[in-house]
Amino acid sequence: MLRQSSQEALEIIRNQTENKGKVVFVSGFFNIVHPGHLRLLRFAAECGDYLVVGVYHDATGNSLLNEKIRLEGIHAITLVDHCFILEDTAPDFIRALKPAIVVKGKEHESSHNPEADIVKAYGGQMLFSSGDMSFSLAELLQGESRRIVSSSFVRNDAYMARHKFTWPDLDKVLKNFQKLKVLVIGEVIVDEYITCDPIGMSQEDPTIVVTPIGVELYLGGAGIVAGHASNLGADVSFFSINGKDEIVEFVKEKLNQAGVKACLFNDESRPTILKQRYRSSGKTLLRVNHLRQHPISKELQKEICREFLEKIPDQDLVIFSDFNYGCLPQPLVNDIILECKSKGVMMVADSQSSSQTGDVSRFEHMMLMTPTEREARLALKDFESGLVVLAEKLRKKSRAKNVFITLDKEGLLIHADDSNSDHYLTDRIDAMNRAPVDPAGAGDSLLTCSALALAAGADIWQSAYLGSVAAACQVGRNGNLPLSVNDMYLENR
Repeated sequence: MLRQSSQEALEIIRNQTENKGKVVFVSGFFNIVHPGHLRLLRFAAECGDYLVVGVYHDATGNSLLNEKIRLEGIHAITLVDHCFILEDTAPDFIRALKPAIVVKGKEHESSHNPEADIVKAYGGQMLFSSGDMSFSLAELLQGESRRIVSSSFVRNDAYMARHKFTWPDLDKVLKNFQKLKVLVIGEVIVDEYITCDPIGMSQEDPTIVVTPIGVELYLGGAGIVAGHASNLGADVSFFSINGKDEIVEFVKEKLNQAGVKACLFNDESRPTILKQRYRSSGKTLLRVNHLRQHPISKELQKEICREFLEKIPDQDLVIFSDFNYGCLPQPLVNDIILECKSKGVMMVADSQSSSQTGDVSRFEHMMLMTPTEREARLALKDFESGLVVLAEKLRKKSRAKNVFITLDKEGLLIHADDSNSDHYLTDRIDAMNRAPVDPAGAGDSLLTCSALALAAGADIWQSAYLGSVAAACQVGRNGNLPLSVNDMYLENR
């Protein structure tokens, strides 16, 4: 983190807050960030739109830790929009910045506060509060959801030995991702994680009462499949639909950040899909889905199909990421499959059925499909057969080359085409993350990485292993975030 002078901090804050509402200012030593600091800062953040924190420099005295360490502690708090080492006195900086609100701890209310007259002179407001007792560690560590805990990984050396490959072989495959051109099609979804603190049980009815303390938005659905593929190195174009609403701007921004070429088609008959998860202590309390599930119109199908088919000839891979909300009607799927077959373009598919119902077998002639056990059974209406029989039935019905059946904590069943014979071979990989943080997105990362590996020349066993590593990375953090090649190397450290 670069040190800024007070003047540099002023310029940055003014540029970032132009026409953005109320600026709130807090200052202090912040020797060791503790719950009291979190309560104060959350109160301050809720008072305005942009929270600025000045950390007193070492020469001020009373600093137990180096100013750089203290600044890093404040910078890690998600509530803070901008922080810097305060080289001036707090009153002098307040006089220059003129924040709408200055917040100090309740214990200062009865003391002399030299800032008070300055704030009053320019029409600002000074507030004293130490916040309420509710706080969450989710507020403490900025980017905690982006950290993957490698200590929970479990290598599967026996599997690698059984199929005669090593990590250097996988390293070559990962490097080949950069040569791939990929098309992804399916529903884009925005996942909203609302972190809550539990208050207790309502006395009026048996209802759990919580208070929301933080909100994070993530790109989800087929959008994160495209994000994974691009972040892993491929050249990716993404086709999807969206509503005419504000949330689509978030989608476009995240796709752009991931380097994805977005081809989004507006459908005014539906909103952009938003899925809200209310979570507390790492557990989801409630999910609320904002969506409509009817198929897109024939006119929109034709428009998407025309533009999609134009791109197919020079692609290495097409990924169908189906969530069964109407983006992929069967006529559109059939047209794409027919064109891919004629051009020799590899295809893979996943069709999710969690709260909704779908049929993964409708995606025929795939190199790979990756259903859960439930999705495979729904497609076949078979709730009795063993897993290997189930995989073979699904392969035959869909005319797929390879089938991965995902088994949650039990790992992955691989039903693979043996190019050396007429037989199909079966193996499994145990789940490679012993301490999953958030299972959301495991299937998307498995599908994406395994598919890229196949397109990059890996065999099915290597592809399954890399897909399992990707899933282990994904469940090791909160929320859907695009995986990188560097993430994949955590497993081998």
